[in-house]
Amino acid sequence: MMRLGLVFAGLLMAALPARAEPVTTFTLDNGMDVVVIEDHRAPVVVHMVWYRVGAADEPTGKSGIAHLFEHLMFKGTEKYSGEEFDQMIELNGGSDNAFTSLDYTGYFQRIAADRLELMMKLEADRMTGLILTEDQVVTERDVVLEERNERTDSDPGSLFGEQRNAAQYMNHPYAIPIIGWRHEIETLDLGDALSFYRTYYAPNNAILVVAGDVDPEEVRTLAETHYGPLEPSDLPPRIRPAEPPHLAERRLTFYDTRVAQPYVIRSYLAPERDPGNQSEAAALTYLADLLGGSGATSLMGERLQFDTQIAVYSTAFYRGMSVDDTTFGLLVVPSPGVTLPEAEAAMDDVIAEFLETGVDMEKFESLKMQLRASEIYARDSVQGLARRYGAALASGFSVEDVQSWPEVLQAVTPDDIMDAARNLFDKRRAVTGYLMKEEEPTQ
Repeated sequence: MMRLGLVFAGLLMAALPARAEPVTTFTLDNGMDVVVIEDHRAPVVVHMVWYRVGAADEPTGKSGIAHLFEHLMFKGTEKYSGEEFDQMIELNGGSDNAFTSLDYTGYFQRIAADRLELMMKLEADRMTGLILTEDQVVTERDVVLEERNERTDSDPGSLFGEQRNAAQYMNHPYAIPIIGWRHEIETLDLGDALSFYRTYYAPNNAILVVAGDVDPEEVRTLAETHYGPLEPSDLPPRIRPAEPPHLAERRLTFYDTRVAQPYVIRSYLAPERDPGNQSEAAALTYLADLLGGSGATSLMGERLQFDTQIAVYSTAFYRGMSVDDTTFGLLVVPSPGVTLPEAEAAMDDVIAEFLETGVDMEKFESLKMQLRASEIYARDSVQGLARRYGAALASGFSVEDVQSWPEVLQAVTPDDIMDAARNLFDKRRAVTGYLMKEEEPTQ
């Protein structure tokens, strides 16, 4: 029955349309890039502005300023107060939000298609017209500090993750948490906020993504009207420190009385998706799924959770969309009575088995169909499409890179996966961490 199911699924995937969604791109005279993704199934539009600046672009000693400034962007301008901004979106039946990552910052609204011009008016106004006071910065800084307290300082897993990440990158700013280090957040002031704003918030550092029930020429007219008059800024080059060669494995143990479930995790420095050359990242995407994508069918799941019952949970993960080198990770939560060193040894045995025996062809073909299906079904979400294109372009990719990714995935061979695995699994580029409940023993 399983083989018949796979055959049927293959026929179904072959019958589904593989063509890319209609996308129109252009650049305004002030340097602002515009992407229009047409989807006329519902009278809805997603309006997003992405800035090519994230936590990894912050000035030294000013960690957290990118995230803090995301908060400050809702404080208002001469035309619209912060409350008016949110109220106008809500009264028109829309919703809005924002996010900060290592490589970009984004702001978005989802609203009826005939309200698109209003969104452009509001977003263009605050791109360069934001008005800030010292009191606003201090108030919002306290909000961010409380956010850090709730999401990081009160969570041993998050604190553990920060420590591992700091050990993973010896020179690159990816070592710094997006929310920032507490002692540096506490020093951020109005001058820091204004300097960051005037440097990075400008049309020539922004990408406008409009997805939904829209006409590209109408979007062009609106963009030229509202964003076109904004003056570009003198942007600094996006140059980041490079990682030196990693010559020794790093290991750490994090003790906390609040830990509910100990686990072992290892992350390897790994290649990211590169514009125009995404093949190795595609192979690593398969590798993560084959090793730990599903507890029922992945190699780690079969060996650790079912065959030996050493683990109650195991997984592997890879984040390919990144400007610079990223990470590939494996995690094992041991069963009761199994020590973390035993769990780590079992994890290493699975890696060794994979390197020796190679790719299971039946699982590979099934995974290839699943990835094809997921890429097709992902087009059902207008907001998902807008985020996909925005994140890629803000990370240095082109529209062609985004649209070719499904084909790059389908072109991966078992030999590609094995080559990627042999290049990846070098403990000199790895950080292995134990999260443990016990108090750290006294010496």
